Amino acid sequence: MGIISWIILGLLAGVIAKILLPGRDPGGLIGTTLIGIAGAFVGGWLSAKIFDRPVQNEFFDAATWGAAIGGSLVLLILYRLLFGNSRD
Repeated sequence: MGIISWIILGLLAGVIAKILLPGRDPGGLIGTTLIGIAGAFVGGWLSAKIFDRPVQNEFFDAATWGAAIGGSLVLLILYRLLFGNSRD
């Protein structure tokens, strides 16, 4: 997959992570989207390095989607923990 595919996957993973973790985010929709893109890259990297499961070259691979969504969820949780009270 190319960089554009990872960005699209990250955008979709960010939306799915937002659906799975509803609530107010400190960065709003733009921040959640950027976290989704970063989460896709982090999830793919962790999948390849730690779990010895390299990402496939196919856009519709379930493991690639799982890694991207998992990375997005982790980053979204960390972001909320670090900056969650800034919009109160």
